[in-house]
Amino acid sequence: MASSYVTFSTVTPVVSGSDTRGLARLAFTLRRVTPSPNSRRRLLRISAKASTKNAMEYRKLGDSDLNISEVTMGTMTFGEQNTEKESHEMLSYAIEEGINCIDTAEAYPIPMKKETQGKTDLYISSWLKSQQRDKIVLATKVCGYSERSSYIRDSGEVLRVDAANIKESVEKSLKRLGTDYIDLLQIHWPDRYVPLFGDFYYDTSKWRPSVPFAEQLRAFKDLIDEGKVRYIGVSNETSYGVMEFVNTAKLEGLPKIVSIQNGYSLLVRCRYEVDLVEVCHPKNCNVGLLAYSPLGGGSLSGKYLVTDQEATKNARLNLFPGYMERYKGSLAKEATIQYVEVAKKHGLTPVELALGFVRDRPFVTSTIIGATSVEQLKEDIDAFLMTERPFSQEVMADIDTVFKRFKDPSFV
Repeated sequence: MASSYVTFSTVTPVVSGSDTRGLARLAFTLRRVTPSPNSRRRLLRISAKASTKNAMEYRKLGDSDLNISEVTMGTMTFGEQNTEKESHEMLSYAIEEGINCIDTAEAYPIPMKKETQGKTDLYISSWLKSQQRDKIVLATKVCGYSERSSYIRDSGEVLRVDAANIKESVEKSLKRLGTDYIDLLQIHWPDRYVPLFGDFYYDTSKWRPSVPFAEQLRAFKDLIDEGKVRYIGVSNETSYGVMEFVNTAKLEGLPKIVSIQNGYSLLVRCRYEVDLVEVCHPKNCNVGLLAYSPLGGGSLSGKYLVTDQEATKNARLNLFPGYMERYKGSLAKEATIQYVEVAKKHGLTPVELALGFVRDRPFVTSTIIGATSVEQLKEDIDAFLMTERPFSQEVMADIDTVFKRFKDPSFV
């Protein structure tokens, strides 16, 4: 199977974000390629490439005892876009390349559907039987507040992050995964109202009563005491939420969160960089970032800039209309065009530029990457291990030039 990512043959000079006519005339010729030994050797001669393959790095997650790889294997396509066999092949390749952390969720695969819910865990379980469990950091997530996904609970009621929901979620996850403990249990999204998945401001009219932070932490403590969970974390969380969880844990002697899984990429920077970096800093709350969607749903690969390419017909954002639409519309496309140009200038592919940028941020503990084929996964992992580390000042200066023009363009 060929890679679904693309490289470029011709890219015209950068045009102003306000020059819509110039942008419309921008001539892009992106073509699908199959990596070959010859092309790989040719790419390695370019200065922005590493001369040898770097070793996978391992980092401590927050103030836990978990040492996780700088790349985490994301699994949300398992059971929807990927068969069990394909999922096993990717998991095995990830382990061979040094990845030791696997991230799943009770909601997976995505998009969430009653018919497929839990299949991701089952695929992981059948693969896990042939692995050394203690060598793998297994992370999963309990759903946050949801009125639409009540089918996940036996009661059929609205999902909440209370003791009953947390306990049921963990018991079912353990059974599906075929393991007796979870290394990292995360709250997929908060119980309280927060702007989520493309919302760009806090709507005060949507405030609602929520499960107290202490109640959530007590439920996690019970599971930790039972040996079913080792550490806890949050996801799609805000500075307020992180501070409340950390302070409540300190005041009441309850387990402290060690991680936060939030979206972070060239297209989504400000939400984390502006204040969560300070909150989560090792000298403050010491909460490690697991960065998801580092390619902006695949858009930063450049593949969605071409509409007549066969490979994009089954690409995620085209396969599920409306899904992550923010990465294809508004100013995100214009920003992507210019990041692709930066990549070409420095002898990088768009994937290498996007993933290398996230990799080099000092506040990122691990970057979650997902793929729909081993070939695609290889390309992603190589972007971490085969490029200059860290990027040169020249590369970063060009990235910052685009960033100053397009700050978080997917939210505009």
